Amino acid sequence: MSDEPISLGKALASFDALWSPRIVTRVNDYDVRVAKVEGEHLWHVHDDTDEFFLVLDGELHISLREPAGERTVLLPQGSVFTVPRGTEHKPYAPSGAAILMFEPAGTPTVGDRHGAIPDHVDATTGHALGT
Repeated sequence: MSDEPISLGKALASFDALWSPRIVTRVNDYDVRVAKVEGEHLWHVHDDTDEFFLVLDGELHISLREPAGERTVLLPQGSVFTVPRGTEHKPYAPSGAAILMFEPAGTPTVGDRHGAIPDHVDATTGHALGT
């Protein structure tokens, strides 16, 4: 973790991989991750934690499977949304986006339960910035 300010723009410019978050800092036991995303992720669920999204650039869609049925939330640039723990969801960005996520350190990007992982999705707990 850096003891200097971190430019999110520079952090995002330091990598090109999609759906492969970089850990920019930690807050207590939480990772602050940035990612570039485009296309679809996969349906997954985090059983024990909420998942916070902030759209830094572009537009993110998150489909949710809730008790009342399936719905999609649209997050334009500057929007935040929290997916409640235990809610099956699938993020996607038809035209690409840059996002910031806040979640407990070690949380897998593909959740605790999911289907087959597509080749374009990095199943990780986040990469150190600069890797």
